[in-house]
Amino acid sequence: MVKSAPPTTSRKPSKVEAIKERSNSLREPVATEILQDTTHFSEDAIQILKFHGSYQQDNRDNRVKGQEKDYQFMLRTRNPGGFVPPQLFLTLDKLADEYGSNTLRVTTRQGFQMHGILKKNLKAAFAAIIKNMGSTLGACGDVNRNVMAPPAPFKNKPEYQYAWEYADNIASLLTPQTGAYYEIWLDGEMAISAEENPEVKAAREKNGTGTIFHDKEEPLYGTYYMPRKFKACVTVPGDNSIDLYSQDLTLVVITNDKEELEGFDVFAGGGLGRTHNKEETFARIADPICYVDKNDVYDLVKAIVATQRDYGDRTDRRHARLKYLIHDWGVDKFRSQVEEYFGKSLAPFKKLPEFKYHDFLGWNEQGDGKLFLGISIDNGRIKDEGDFQLKTALREIVEKYNLPIRLTPHQNLVLYDIEPKNKQAIQKILSSHGVIFEPEKIDSLVRYAMACPALPTCGLAITESERAIPGILERIRALLDKTGLPNEHFVVRMTGCPNGCARPYMAELGFVGSAPESYQVWLGGSPNQTRLALPYMERLHDNDIETQLEPIFVYFKQQRQTEETFGDFCDRMGFDAIREFAANYESQTVASPEITDDGDGLVEAMADSTTAPITEESDRQEVAIANTTTATSKNRHRVTLQDEVYDRLKEISQRQGKAMTNLVNEALLDYLKNL
Repeated sequence: MVKSAPPTTSRKPSKVEAIKERSNSLREPVATEILQDTTHFSEDAIQILKFHGSYQQDNRDNRVKGQEKDYQFMLRTRNPGGFVPPQLFLTLDKLADEYGSNTLRVTTRQGFQMHGILKKNLKAAFAAIIKNMGSTLGACGDVNRNVMAPPAPFKNKPEYQYAWEYADNIASLLTPQTGAYYEIWLDGEMAISAEENPEVKAAREKNGTGTIFHDKEEPLYGTYYMPRKFKACVTVPGDNSIDLYSQDLTLVVITNDKEELEGFDVFAGGGLGRTHNKEETFARIADPICYVDKNDVYDLVKAIVATQRDYGDRTDRRHARLKYLIHDWGVDKFRSQVEEYFGKSLAPFKKLPEFKYHDFLGWNEQGDGKLFLGISIDNGRIKDEGDFQLKTALREIVEKYNLPIRLTPHQNLVLYDIEPKNKQAIQKILSSHGVIFEPEKIDSLVRYAMACPALPTCGLAITESERAIPGILERIRALLDKTGLPNEHFVVRMTGCPNGCARPYMAELGFVGSAPESYQVWLGGSPNQTRLALPYMERLHDNDIETQLEPIFVYFKQQRQTEETFGDFCDRMGFDAIREFAANYESQTVASPEITDDGDGLVEAMADSTTAPITEESDRQEVAIANTTTATSKNRHRVTLQDEVYDRLKEISQRQGKAMTNLVNEALLDYLKNL
């Protein structure tokens, strides 16, 4: 039943499939090239290096024409459930200073990233992480990525403990089994690690339904691994701290009246990566698939992975994620194929409560007499900068109190197992280093915002994200103050490209890099990340943020229902109504056009500040073709447009969310410059 090669198709497999086939289970050409005295790896090695947890990058800030790129490497750790033991944190803190950029970055999948590592230091960094209770294996590449779980260390809520346990176990089940990792980075020496759960080991080797290969070093992944990355999480009913709808696979813990584990509800098919101007790529939220008993959960996970492994698209990497397979097949066909690998029928999905977002910031009781503290980290960047010394403060606390850490899916950090007697001392350390630990003192826009690293190191970045979002949030806050919404907040997320690493497509207001200094704007996601946003504007230049967002905020203030959130408002009203209001609002504050039709199929646009605003109900509408100065004068300037030009202009105006006046003025100015 199981295929030992990419699925038979008339289309040629992608280049990466051949690279994986030649790699000898992720060994080559990395094993050879790591020994070479060079600053970077070959293209083939770069693809295999990802499986080991590293991306080759180029610091674009340091590019000099005619010189070699500023090659450096990002290392990403794998931390199921976000768990970071104190020994590992202190090691990473030291490595960041010794080999990296002096910062650590919490990822949106509960791991750490270190940037700025040179090739000559890469092996030493890998080895130090592995020897200090860490791993990077499978943090990148066409395999299961870091398995997420809620970061809250509630000791009196068994469902949270089950989520942690099974996040660990699923991560172990789906970890690549190749010996390449230790051969390359530890010269074949196996790291000392905890004994693997016997149930997990047995489940990985169990076959009979075609889920594994008996003749491969990788029993589950085979020669070709997965068609693309695979993302999984485990959560509890009602807790959406992990953005469950954005995952390839989500398990939701189901307990009985005695709080004993019975099984899991299963979602599948979420994913956010897409490509601009490629309509065949899209963000998608996961579907409910089934319920599975706890005794069968590992078999079901293998069945879902095997279905994607064997039927996912290996010819087009843009179409290779599980979400496209489920979209193309439909849930029923996908469920049927999973049943073949599972070996029996799937049980019906159980009813779940509404999911809510939680960030677990501030001081909380664990339920066992100890405390945990959630610390907000702007965009996940742990650094020392001026009077703000978060990196130093965390190192001092972890060294002194030997505290474990849970990284959160929102790029924050939880210190836990804190003795109550140490609370004041920990607060003093944080305060003395300029670290705010009271969530109520953090601007709510900042608290719920996320951004990806983007420029200068990410090779996919089109524009800024992490470096841009602090200033943009300040401008949004000022705009909310101006429009009479001083206490309002909503989920803002930003990425430098459409891959969606900071999950902007689930935000109430999402910015997605589309051109230098410009973003696609998404609106209407849920504050609890249970609904996809939709694209509102194709390209918004950084300079136009206030102009374009102000009318939306004014409309929100005027038409919102009691306690309605911004995302819910945008979803309820719809974009046609928002765009109509925005067009009228801008025409009232800049120029109000008067429109006539000369009867010969030509539309005349005249600027006059005394005319009424245009509405969508007009038979034939147009905007004033004039700048602000002209529009506020008594003069009128006629410009005729052919019907086809008018229709095209209107279409672009609606798609980009820009007033037609602005579009025409921009086009004419560009044309006149070239005369």
